Amino acid sequence: MMQSGSPALKGHKLARLLGSWSTGQRPSSGALYRAVRQSVLDGRLPPGTRLPAEREFAEAVGTSRTLVASALERLRAEGLVASRRGAGSWVSLPEGGTEAGSGGWFPPEHAETINFAQATPAAPPELAEAVENARTRFAEQIGGHGYQPHGLHALRERIAERFTRRGLPTGPHQVLVTNGAQHAFALTLRLLTAPGERVLVEHPTYPNALEAVRAVNAAALPVPMVDGGWDPELVEATLAQGAPRLAYLIPDFQNPTGALMSGATRERLAAALRRHRTTAVVDETLVDIDLTAAAAPPPMASFAEERVITIGSASKSFWGGLRLGWVRAPEEFVQRMVIGRAAVDLGSPVFEQLVLAELLGRADAILRSRRVETIERRDALVAAVRESCPQWSIPVPDGGLALWCHLGQPVGSRLAVAAEQHGVRLASGSMFAVQGSLEDRVRLPYTLPIDRLRAAVSKLALAWTAVHGVGADDPWRSPIT
Repeated sequence: MMQSGSPALKGHKLARLLGSWSTGQRPSSGALYRAVRQSVLDGRLPPGTRLPAEREFAEAVGTSRTLVASALERLRAEGLVASRRGAGSWVSLPEGGTEAGSGGWFPPEHAETINFAQATPAAPPELAEAVENARTRFAEQIGGHGYQPHGLHALRERIAERFTRRGLPTGPHQVLVTNGAQHAFALTLRLLTAPGERVLVEHPTYPNALEAVRAVNAAALPVPMVDGGWDPELVEATLAQGAPRLAYLIPDFQNPTGALMSGATRERLAAALRRHRTTAVVDETLVDIDLTAAAAPPPMASFAEERVITIGSASKSFWGGLRLGWVRAPEEFVQRMVIGRAAVDLGSPVFEQLVLAELLGRADAILRSRRVETIERRDALVAAVRESCPQWSIPVPDGGLALWCHLGQPVGSRLAVAAEQHGVRLASGSMFAVQGSLEDRVRLPYTLPIDRLRAAVSKLALAWTAVHGVGADDPWRSPIT
């Protein structure tokens, strides 16, 4: 639905967003349709965005009004654009169940579509037994009211034990169970930020975190990742000059780069947080997906417990369908969150918490098996990409669930459009940017079975052949900013 009273997107801004949408000397309505469609699907044109009038649209992208009208007509037929006489056109979503992806909106998949846009593993085989065991314990809960604003005590104990084993002494009173890490971050933003305040974020970063920052009308303050990691001096300078109220960091196999922050850097940044009185939300969603035998760095909260709020999730370690996460923080802040979440929800589902408690009770064995499988898939994907797309640069991460590939050309969004035509849904680098850029990157998850990974790369190679040969003299190439 259109946002009432919202101003239309300026034509020149839309042109920059679409970038080099045409791959030939003569633009076509099909190319423009695909470029706008991809921008909607990957979240760069969110639902409710008002589009420029057709004349302004055409002038901005340097084409005819007839071509723009034809492209918009195709988008209306698909349900991605809606129009009303006198009100113009705006980005919409098809009726009948679209699904939210990582930072964007994706239509329902066809059987032949390979989803390379989401780094989400399937459930481990142990989940079925955990569900059966939880059934027997569920009977103990149904005599009560069922509301657990803090979360089940047994689950909070298990989560606290895992922090303590990692070198960060934690009690159940310091843990709040949430409906995923994204929910945990959104609750924290509601409590700690006001409209207009700055939130320091890594660049690139997790797209849904950026959406959460925008949702509270805060401003994302990006700090570039340098040479595949963090530049402590750059982070410190941004803290000093930008005075952010909050920082959002992913030190463990950062999404999307896969980088792991060293213990020395964690200690240095923790000192900077204390010095500048900035609170950090540290996202440990991927902390369990360590694919090496090396000793893991200590949790960042162990260096500045009063300045670090740690959030985690069951989604990557176990299964996204559980929709459970947690916050680990000083007890006083946890109590504030319990009060604050009443405006959003009254607690997480009891049965799923029982299931997660069962899984955490055997987490070491489950994660060992998952790591073996993940290493095999990562290595298979790396080999397939190097064989089929040798021009790409592929750093091999020590953990996490995806490759962060450098294409060598700023054609990420164009490649995503072409990949969709070949039956592969792809996340271009621009999805992970604070303000459109990173067009020379794509993220490739290795969460699918190996045969599907290889099939996806074969299709990607065809899409790459279709787009990578366009030279710098292409008059329709324009920078993504």
